[in-house]
Amino acid sequence: MVFIKRILDIRLPHNQSAFLWGPRKIGKTTYLKNHFPKSLIYDFLKTDLFIEISKNPAVLRERILAKDKKVLKHPIILDEVQKVPQVLDEVHWLIENKGLQFILCGSSARKLRRGQFNLLGGRAWRYEMFPLVTAELENINLLHILNHGMLPVHYLQNDQECKKSLKAYVVDYLKEEVFDEGLTRNIPAFSRFFEAFGYSHGELTNYSNIARDCGVDSKTVKEYYQILVDTLLAVRIDPFKKRQSRSIITKAPKYYLFDVGVANYLRKLYIEEEKGQEFGRAFEHFLLMEILAYRSYSDKDFEINFWRTKTGLEIDLILAGGEIAIEIKGVNCIYKGDLKALAAFGKEYSPKRSFVVCNEKEKRLHDNIEITPWNNFLQELWAGNVL
Repeated sequence: MVFIKRILDIRLPHNQSAFLWGPRKIGKTTYLKNHFPKSLIYDFLKTDLFIEISKNPAVLRERILAKDKKVLKHPIILDEVQKVPQVLDEVHWLIENKGLQFILCGSSARKLRRGQFNLLGGRAWRYEMFPLVTAELENINLLHILNHGMLPVHYLQNDQECKKSLKAYVVDYLKEEVFDEGLTRNIPAFSRFFEAFGYSHGELTNYSNIARDCGVDSKTVKEYYQILVDTLLAVRIDPFKKRQSRSIITKAPKYYLFDVGVANYLRKLYIEEEKGQEFGRAFEHFLLMEILAYRSYSDKDFEINFWRTKTGLEIDLILAGGEIAIEIKGVNCIYKGDLKALAAFGKEYSPKRSFVVCNEKEKRLHDNIEITPWNNFLQELWAGNVL
Protein backbone atom coordinates (compact mmCIF):
# COMPACT_ATOMS: atom_id res chain seq x y z
CA MET A 1 0.00 0.00 0.00
CA VAL A 2 1.28 3.46 -0.93
CA PHE A 3 1.69 5.76 2.07
CA ILE A 4 1.10 9.47 1.47
CA LYS A 5 2.16 11.82 4.25
CA ARG A 6 -0.59 14.36 4.83
CA ILE A 7 -0.04 18.05 5.53
CA LEU A 8 -2.71 18.19 8.23
CA ASP A 9 -0.92 18.39 11.58
CA ILE A 10 -3.01 17.84 14.70
CA ARG A 11 -0.99 18.78 17.75
CA LEU A 12 -2.95 18.92 20.96
CA PRO A 13 -1.69 20.36 24.23
CA HIS A 14 -2.38 18.48 27.43
CA ASN A 15 -6.12 18.04 28.16
CA GLN A 16 -7.16 19.55 24.79
CA SER A 17 -9.66 17.61 22.65
CA ALA A 18 -10.59 18.05 18.99
CA PHE A 19 -13.15 17.36 16.28
CA LEU A 20 -11.85 16.15 12.92
CA TRP A 21 -14.37 16.51 10.09
CA GLY A 22 -14.12 15.41 6.47
CA PRO A 23 -16.06 13.42 3.86
CA ARG A 24 -15.89 9.63 3.72
CA LYS A 25 -12.79 7.98 2.21
CA ILE A 26 -10.77 11.16 2.58
CA GLY A 27 -8.21 9.44 4.81
CA LYS A 28 -9.23 10.55 8.32
CA THR A 29 -9.04 7.13 9.97
CA THR A 30 -5.73 6.23 8.32
CA TYR A 31 -4.30 9.60 9.36
CA LEU A 32 -5.37 9.20 12.99
CA LYS A 33 -4.03 5.65 13.24
CA ASN A 34 -0.64 6.80 11.95
CA HIS A 35 -0.54 10.07 13.89
CA PHE A 36 -1.78 8.62 17.20
CA PRO A 37 -0.59 4.98 17.11
CA LYS A 38 -1.02 4.46 20.87
CA SER A 39 -4.58 5.78 21.05
CA LEU A 40 -7.71 3.77 21.78
CA ILE A 41 -10.04 3.78 18.76
CA TYR A 42 -13.79 3.17 18.85
CA ASP A 43 -15.24 2.93 15.35
CA PHE A 44 -19.02 3.37 15.19
CA LEU A 45 -19.13 1.99 11.66
CA LYS A 46 -18.83 -1.40 13.40
CA THR A 47 -22.41 -2.57 13.69
CA ASP A 48 -22.07 -4.35 17.03
CA LEU A 49 -20.42 -1.37 18.71
CA PHE A 50 -22.92 1.04 17.14
CA ILE A 51 -25.92 -0.93 18.42
CA GLU A 52 -24.49 -1.47 21.89
CA ILE A 53 -23.50 2.16 22.51
CA SER A 54 -26.69 3.51 20.92
CA LYS A 55 -28.74 1.54 23.43
CA ASN A 56 -26.63 2.60 26.41
CA PRO A 57 -24.00 5.35 25.88
CA ALA A 58 -22.78 4.93 29.47
CA VAL A 59 -21.17 1.63 28.44
CA LEU A 60 -18.49 3.57 26.57
CA ARG A 61 -17.62 5.61 29.66
CA GLU A 62 -17.41 2.45 31.77
CA ARG A 63 -15.14 0.71 29.24
CA ILE A 64 -12.82 3.70 28.98
CA LEU A 65 -12.52 4.05 32.77
CA ALA A 66 -11.54 0.38 33.00
CA LYS A 67 -8.49 0.91 30.76
CA ASP A 68 -4.94 1.19 32.04
CA LYS A 69 -3.94 4.77 32.96
CA LYS A 70 -0.97 4.58 30.57
CA VAL A 71 -3.37 4.07 27.66
CA LEU A 72 -5.53 6.98 28.77
CA LYS A 73 -2.59 9.38 28.56
CA HIS A 74 -3.16 9.42 24.79
CA PRO A 75 -6.18 10.94 22.99
CA ILE A 76 -9.13 8.56 22.66
CA ILE A 77 -10.45 8.42 19.10
CA LEU A 78 -14.17 8.07 18.39
CA ASP A 79 -14.67 7.45 14.67
CA GLU A 80 -17.94 8.36 12.88
CA VAL A 81 -19.15 10.01 16.08
CA GLN A 82 -22.15 11.59 14.34
CA LYS A 83 -23.74 8.13 14.21
CA VAL A 84 -24.05 8.02 18.02
CA PRO A 85 -24.47 11.67 19.04
CA GLN A 86 -25.76 10.74 22.52
CA VAL A 87 -22.24 9.61 23.41
CA LEU A 88 -21.06 13.24 23.46
CA ASP A 89 -22.55 13.76 26.92
CA GLU A 90 -20.32 10.93 28.18
CA VAL A 91 -17.33 12.48 26.41
CA HIS A 92 -18.11 15.82 28.04
CA TRP A 93 -18.20 14.21 31.48
CA LEU A 94 -14.89 12.38 30.93
CA ILE A 95 -13.19 15.58 29.77
CA GLU A 96 -14.47 17.60 32.72
CA ASN A 97 -14.12 15.02 35.49
CA LYS A 98 -11.22 12.81 34.39
CA GLY A 99 -9.16 15.20 32.26
CA LEU A 100 -9.19 12.82 29.28
CA GLN A 101 -8.50 13.87 25.69
CA PHE A 102 -10.67 12.90 22.73
CA ILE A 103 -10.46 13.19 18.97
CA LEU A 104 -14.00 13.01 17.63
CA CYS A 105 -13.95 12.09 13.97
CA GLY A 106 -16.86 12.29 11.55
CA SER A 107 -18.17 13.18 8.14
CA SER A 108 -20.88 15.66 9.16
CA ALA A 109 -21.75 17.84 12.11
CA ARG A 110 -25.19 18.64 10.66
CA LYS A 111 -27.03 15.95 12.58
CA LEU A 112 -25.34 17.04 15.80
CA ARG A 113 -26.17 20.72 15.34
CA ARG A 114 -29.72 20.21 14.13
CA GLY A 115 -30.43 17.74 16.93
CA GLN A 116 -29.00 20.17 19.49
CA PHE A 117 -26.58 17.53 20.72
CA ASN A 118 -23.60 18.33 22.92
CA LEU A 119 -20.78 19.86 20.86
CA LEU A 120 -18.68 20.25 24.01
CA GLY A 121 -19.10 24.01 24.34
CA GLY A 122 -15.76 25.00 22.87
CA ARG A 123 -13.79 22.29 24.70
CA ALA A 124 -12.72 20.75 21.38
CA TRP A 125 -10.76 22.43 18.62
CA ARG A 126 -12.05 21.99 15.07
CA TYR A 127 -9.96 20.47 12.28
CA GLU A 128 -10.97 19.58 8.75
CA MET A 129 -9.36 17.13 6.35
CA PHE A 130 -9.47 17.68 2.60
CA PRO A 131 -8.73 15.44 -0.36
CA LEU A 132 -5.08 15.12 -1.32
CA VAL A 133 -3.28 18.28 -2.40
CA THR A 134 -0.33 18.73 -4.73
CA ALA A 135 2.02 19.56 -1.86
CA GLU A 136 1.53 15.95 -0.63
CA LEU A 137 2.30 14.35 -4.00
CA GLU A 138 5.17 13.62 -6.35
CA ASN A 139 5.08 13.33 -10.16
CA ILE A 140 1.87 15.31 -10.55
CA ASN A 141 -0.26 14.47 -13.60
CA LEU A 142 -2.95 17.12 -14.11
CA LEU A 143 -5.30 15.02 -16.27
CA HIS A 144 -5.05 12.13 -13.83
CA ILE A 145 -6.09 14.48 -11.01
CA LEU A 146 -9.04 15.93 -12.94
CA ASN A 147 -10.40 12.50 -13.90
CA HIS A 148 -9.67 10.53 -10.74
CA GLY A 149 -10.01 13.30 -8.20
CA MET A 150 -7.96 13.52 -5.03
CA LEU A 151 -9.62 11.06 -2.67
CA PRO A 152 -6.61 8.89 -1.80
CA VAL A 153 -8.07 5.54 -2.92
CA HIS A 154 -9.39 6.96 -6.22
CA TYR A 155 -6.16 8.82 -6.94
CA LEU A 156 -4.08 5.65 -6.56
CA GLN A 157 -6.33 3.45 -8.74
CA ASN A 158 -6.12 2.84 -12.47
CA ASP A 159 -8.80 4.29 -14.77
CA GLN A 160 -11.09 1.25 -14.77
CA GLU A 161 -10.93 0.74 -11.00
CA CYS A 162 -11.46 4.44 -10.34
CA LYS A 163 -14.56 4.63 -12.56
CA LYS A 164 -16.19 1.82 -10.56
CA SER A 165 -15.12 3.36 -7.26
CA LEU A 166 -16.52 6.77 -8.17
CA LYS A 167 -19.86 5.22 -9.07
CA ALA A 168 -20.00 3.29 -5.79
CA TYR A 169 -18.93 6.36 -3.83
CA VAL A 170 -21.66 8.58 -5.22
CA VAL A 171 -24.39 5.97 -4.68
CA ASP A 172 -23.21 4.86 -1.23
CA TYR A 173 -22.46 8.34 0.02
CA LEU A 174 -25.91 9.58 -0.91
CA LYS A 175 -27.49 6.61 0.78
CA GLU A 176 -25.43 6.61 3.96
CA GLU A 177 -24.79 10.29 4.50
CA VAL A 178 -28.03 11.88 3.37
CA PHE A 179 -30.81 9.31 3.27
CA ASP A 180 -29.88 7.01 6.17
CA GLU A 181 -29.24 9.97 8.45
CA GLY A 182 -32.71 11.28 7.66
CA LEU A 183 -31.45 14.62 6.35
CA THR A 184 -34.17 14.62 3.69
CA ARG A 185 -37.36 12.59 3.27
CA ASN A 186 -37.94 13.15 -0.44
CA ILE A 187 -35.37 10.74 -1.84
CA PRO A 188 -36.35 10.98 -5.55
CA ALA A 189 -36.30 14.80 -5.51
CA PHE A 190 -32.93 14.96 -3.77
CA SER A 191 -31.49 12.44 -6.24
CA ARG A 192 -32.67 14.61 -9.15
CA PHE A 193 -31.24 17.66 -7.42
CA PHE A 194 -27.85 16.00 -6.94
CA GLU A 195 -27.68 15.14 -10.63
CA ALA A 196 -28.73 18.67 -11.60
CA PHE A 197 -26.11 20.09 -9.25
CA GLY A 198 -23.43 18.21 -11.18
CA TYR A 199 -24.29 20.18 -14.31
CA SER A 200 -24.71 23.57 -12.60
CA HIS A 201 -21.58 23.02 -10.53
CA GLY A 202 -19.33 26.09 -10.40
CA GLU A 203 -21.88 28.32 -12.16
CA LEU A 204 -24.02 31.15 -10.82
CA THR A 205 -26.82 29.43 -8.93
CA ASN A 206 -30.39 29.95 -10.06
CA TYR A 207 -32.48 28.24 -7.38
CA SER A 208 -35.73 28.62 -9.35
CA ASN A 209 -34.40 26.86 -12.47
CA ILE A 210 -33.05 23.94 -10.44
CA ALA A 211 -36.30 23.74 -8.47
CA ARG A 212 -38.25 23.31 -11.73
CA ASP A 213 -35.91 20.53 -12.83
CA CYS A 214 -36.32 18.73 -9.50
CA GLY A 215 -40.05 19.22 -9.05
CA VAL A 216 -39.74 21.06 -5.73
CA ASP A 217 -39.84 24.70 -4.64
CA SER A 218 -36.88 27.09 -4.37
CA LYS A 219 -36.86 26.97 -0.58
CA THR A 220 -36.37 23.20 -0.70
CA VAL A 221 -33.54 23.54 -3.22
CA LYS A 222 -31.78 26.02 -0.93
CA GLU A 223 -32.14 23.49 1.88
CA TYR A 224 -30.66 20.77 -0.35
CA TYR A 225 -27.65 22.95 -1.06
CA GLN A 226 -27.25 23.54 2.67
CA ILE A 227 -27.32 19.78 3.25
CA LEU A 228 -24.39 19.40 0.84
CA VAL A 229 -22.45 22.18 2.59
CA ASP A 230 -23.17 20.80 6.08
CA THR A 231 -22.14 17.27 5.07
CA LEU A 232 -18.92 18.70 3.56
CA LEU A 233 -19.90 17.52 0.09
CA ALA A 234 -19.86 21.07 -1.27
CA VAL A 235 -18.57 24.55 -0.59
CA ARG A 236 -20.41 27.80 -1.21
CA ILE A 237 -18.55 30.74 -2.75
CA ASP A 238 -20.29 34.11 -2.49
CA PRO A 239 -19.78 37.13 -4.77
CA PHE A 240 -17.35 39.84 -3.73
CA LYS A 241 -19.26 42.95 -2.65
CA LYS A 242 -16.86 45.28 -0.90
CA ARG A 243 -18.69 48.27 -2.39
CA GLN A 244 -22.31 48.45 -3.46
CA SER A 245 -22.70 48.90 -7.20
CA ARG A 246 -25.56 48.25 -9.60
CA SER A 247 -23.10 46.91 -12.15
CA ILE A 248 -21.86 44.08 -9.88
CA ILE A 249 -23.62 40.76 -9.24
CA THR A 250 -23.92 40.51 -5.45
CA LYS A 251 -26.54 37.85 -4.69
CA ALA A 252 -26.14 34.63 -6.70
CA PRO A 253 -23.54 32.30 -5.11
CA LYS A 254 -21.61 29.45 -6.68
CA TYR A 255 -21.36 25.93 -5.27
CA TYR A 256 -18.51 23.50 -5.87
CA LEU A 257 -18.33 19.82 -4.94
CA PHE A 258 -15.53 18.88 -2.57
CA ASP A 259 -13.64 16.78 -5.13
CA VAL A 260 -12.97 17.35 -8.82
CA GLY A 261 -13.16 13.63 -9.65
CA VAL A 262 -16.61 13.24 -8.06
CA ALA A 263 -17.80 16.38 -9.88
CA ASN A 264 -16.63 15.14 -13.27
CA TYR A 265 -18.16 11.72 -12.66
CA LEU A 266 -21.54 13.33 -11.92
CA ARG A 267 -21.24 15.33 -15.13
CA LYS A 268 -20.28 12.16 -17.06
CA LEU A 269 -16.99 13.74 -18.15
CA TYR A 270 -13.64 12.22 -18.94
CA ILE A 271 -11.12 14.90 -19.87
CA GLU A 272 -8.63 13.64 -22.44
CA GLU A 273 -6.59 16.77 -23.18
CA GLU A 274 -5.56 20.01 -21.52
CA LYS A 275 -7.78 22.32 -23.54
CA GLY A 276 -11.42 23.17 -24.08
CA GLN A 277 -14.25 24.51 -21.95
CA GLU A 278 -14.70 21.41 -19.80
CA PHE A 279 -10.99 21.22 -19.07
CA GLY A 280 -11.11 24.88 -18.05
CA ARG A 281 -13.99 24.33 -15.62
CA ALA A 282 -12.31 21.33 -14.02
CA PHE A 283 -8.98 23.19 -13.90
CA GLU A 284 -10.64 26.07 -12.01
CA HIS A 285 -12.29 23.63 -9.59
CA PHE A 286 -8.98 21.87 -8.91
CA LEU A 287 -7.21 25.13 -8.07
CA LEU A 288 -10.05 26.28 -5.81
CA MET A 289 -9.79 23.04 -3.82
CA GLU A 290 -6.06 23.63 -3.33
CA ILE A 291 -6.70 27.14 -2.01
CA LEU A 292 -9.46 25.93 0.33
CA ALA A 293 -7.18 23.23 1.74
CA TYR A 294 -4.32 25.70 2.12
CA ARG A 295 -6.55 28.10 4.03
CA SER A 296 -7.54 25.39 6.49
CA TYR A 297 -4.18 23.67 6.94
CA SER A 298 -2.28 26.95 7.31
CA ASP A 299 -4.89 28.24 9.79
CA LYS A 300 -5.33 31.45 7.78
CA ASP A 301 -8.93 32.58 7.90
CA PHE A 302 -9.16 34.61 4.67
CA GLU A 303 -12.31 35.13 2.62
CA ILE A 304 -12.74 33.45 -0.77
CA ASN A 305 -15.13 35.11 -3.24
CA PHE A 306 -15.64 35.64 -6.95
CA TRP A 307 -16.32 38.90 -8.81
CA ARG A 308 -18.63 39.35 -11.75
CA THR A 309 -20.17 42.37 -13.46
CA LYS A 310 -23.51 42.44 -15.24
CA THR A 311 -21.60 43.14 -18.47
CA GLY A 312 -19.85 39.76 -18.18
CA LEU A 313 -16.45 40.62 -16.72
CA GLU A 314 -15.53 37.96 -14.18
CA ILE A 315 -12.65 37.02 -11.90
CA ASP A 316 -12.72 33.48 -10.59
CA LEU A 317 -11.30 34.08 -7.12
CA ILE A 318 -10.95 37.14 -4.91
CA LEU A 319 -9.04 36.37 -1.72
CA ALA A 320 -8.72 38.15 1.61
CA GLY A 321 -11.30 40.86 1.00
CA GLY A 322 -9.77 41.99 -2.28
CA GLU A 323 -6.05 41.70 -1.53
CA ILE A 324 -5.53 38.96 -4.13
CA ALA A 325 -7.30 38.59 -7.49
CA ILE A 326 -6.93 35.31 -9.40
CA GLU A 327 -8.18 34.55 -12.89
CA ILE A 328 -7.86 30.89 -13.91
CA LYS A 329 -7.42 30.08 -17.59
CA GLY A 330 -7.04 26.56 -18.92
CA VAL A 331 -5.03 27.72 -21.94
CA ASN A 332 -1.39 27.62 -23.05
CA CYS A 333 -1.15 31.28 -24.05
CA ILE A 334 -2.59 34.40 -22.41
CA TYR A 335 -3.42 37.41 -24.61
CA LYS A 336 -4.10 41.01 -23.66
CA GLY A 337 -7.84 40.52 -24.08
CA ASP A 338 -7.75 37.86 -21.37
CA LEU A 339 -6.70 40.50 -18.83
CA LYS A 340 -9.70 42.85 -19.12
CA ALA A 341 -11.41 41.67 -15.94
CA LEU A 342 -8.25 41.86 -13.84
CA ALA A 343 -7.47 45.32 -15.22
CA ALA A 344 -11.00 46.55 -14.39
CA PHE A 345 -10.91 45.05 -10.90
CA GLY A 346 -7.44 46.49 -10.31
CA LYS A 347 -8.57 49.96 -11.28
CA GLU A 348 -11.54 49.77 -8.90
CA TYR A 349 -10.05 47.98 -5.88
CA SER A 350 -6.22 48.10 -6.16
CA PRO A 351 -5.41 44.53 -5.02
CA LYS A 352 -1.93 43.84 -3.69
CA ARG A 353 -1.39 41.12 -6.32
CA SER A 354 -3.23 39.97 -9.43
CA PHE A 355 -2.66 36.55 -11.03
CA VAL A 356 -3.57 34.71 -14.17
CA VAL A 357 -2.99 31.05 -13.36
CA CYS A 358 -2.70 29.12 -16.59
CA ASN A 359 -0.87 26.49 -18.63
CA GLU A 360 1.90 28.73 -19.90
CA LYS A 361 5.41 27.37 -19.40
CA GLU A 362 7.11 30.32 -17.71
CA LYS A 363 6.04 33.12 -15.41
CA ARG A 364 5.83 36.64 -16.85
CA LEU A 365 4.58 40.07 -15.78
CA HIS A 366 2.16 42.27 -17.76
CA ASP A 367 1.17 45.64 -16.23
CA ASN A 368 1.54 44.26 -12.67
CA ILE A 369 -0.52 41.16 -13.54
CA GLU A 370 1.43 37.97 -12.80
CA ILE A 371 0.87 35.40 -15.56
CA THR A 372 1.88 32.22 -13.77
CA PRO A 373 2.02 28.49 -14.66
CA TRP A 374 -0.34 26.61 -12.35
CA ASN A 375 2.36 24.39 -10.82
CA ASN A 376 4.49 27.45 -9.99
CA PHE A 377 1.48 29.16 -8.43
CA LEU A 378 0.74 26.15 -6.22
CA GLN A 379 4.35 25.91 -5.10
CA GLU A 380 4.20 29.58 -4.09
CA LEU A 381 0.83 29.07 -2.39
CA TRP A 382 1.97 26.15 -0.23
CA ALA A 383 5.21 27.97 0.58
CA GLY A 384 3.11 30.79 2.06
CA ASN A 385 4.24 33.31 -0.54
CA VAL A 386 0.84 34.19 -2.07
CA LEU A 387 -0.86 35.34 1.13
